[in-house]
Amino acid sequence: MFGRKKRECGSAADGPAVYVTFYTTAEAFACAAACEKAGIDGRLVTVPRCLSAGCGMAWRSPAGERAAIEALVRAGLACEAIEELSA
Repeated sequence: MFGRKKRECGSAADGPAVYVTFYTTAEAFACAAACEKAGIDGRLVTVPRCLSAGCGMAWRSPAGERAAIEALVRAGLACEAIEELSA
């Protein structure tokens, strides 16, 4: 789940990004609320084609936010996977 492998997928004008995927939309909305409360930059997006997610939604943040997101997951935030995609 916390693999450090970077993938190439499409083009991101604003650089590498971390995508958190979910099994359910409830998990996606819970992540959005937790990230916003913690001050983590990002937003809910549709899952890029090169990734897979049960609900089709992902939280997208700049790559620099990965450690903060992983801390939320270790504290109990549910997710399917955390992937970093390069530009």
